[in-house]
Amino acid sequence: MSDSSHGSEGHIGHVLPLSILIKVFGCLVALTILTVITGKADMYGADLAVAMIIATCKASLVCLFFMHLKYDRPFHGMIFLFSVMCVGIFLAFVALDAESYQEHVKDFKANEIAEQQLGE
Repeated sequence: MSDSSHGSEGHIGHVLPLSILIKVFGCLVALTILTVITGKADMYGADLAVAMIIATCKASLVCLFFMHLKYDRPFHGMIFLFSVMCVGIFLAFVALDAESYQEHVKDFKANEIAEQQLGE
């Protein structure tokens, strides 16, 4: 099959300069190192929020540059932002709901430990 049968008619996708790809790779490596450092640090309850912010930054870089979303139609960017916003709203509701069940989980674990100690 020739290339024209796929509708490309000699047009290839947007090719980024190597310097930009190396800079993006450096940022991804730096953010990964930051993830490891913050993962080992005690952040007094902000661990999940910091990890999610770093992960969102890394995912955005991958989407923008390696998936060429930066150079694509704006509609595709809006779809990406809408999906990230929906995930954020979902996680916010999960975080709000998680606190209401903590006492039940603690009671269940305490009963489970007591049963194990009685069985020994």
